[in-house]
Amino acid sequence: MPKRKTYSIEIAGIKRDLRLFEIKPGLKIAILNILGDTELVQACARALAQKIKEVDYDIIVTAEAKSIPLAYALSVETKKPYIVFRKLYKPYMGDAIQAETLSITTGQPQVLILDEKDRELIAGKKVLIVDDVISTGSTLQGMKMILDKVGASVAGEAAILTEGDPAQWMHIYSLGHLPLFME
Repeated sequence: MPKRKTYSIEIAGIKRDLRLFEIKPGLKIAILNILGDTELVQACARALAQKIKEVDYDIIVTAEAKSIPLAYALSVETKKPYIVFRKLYKPYMGDAIQAETLSITTGQPQVLILDEKDRELIAGKKVLIVDDVISTGSTLQGMKMILDKVGASVAGEAAILTEGDPAQWMHIYSLGHLPLFME
């Protein structure tokens, strides 16, 4: 198997080589996968906690799955609870709320679901939305749709990295930016 091209980046003082994957003909993106990378997750949580220290929020929300370790570590750093919007409905989730978005990494529609239990915790609260990488904003849009339905307000949005047009993400608290790779 040929060696995959990579993009080198330093995030929160940690260096990583991100593998490039083609998501559509002529366009590749660098994939940040923090699952299992405890060193990077902890460093990013500490750095993001510093960036958001002036944000007034009650609870952290994220979407399943890759950003869950970040939400957990950020929760530990900030002593704020976190909630995960799930991608599959399970019967124990009760009267859940859902929204549909389009994932850039899969090119497929994705559903985000707020569990009945978490719905009660978040209603009327000020929320910090957290993601690993913000590319198109579709996941953010889905999370905001759910938050609107429960009367929660967005106090801020944070990510390890943004991707694409940097001007589009000036309001995001992030630790860096990824370019798109056109070929």
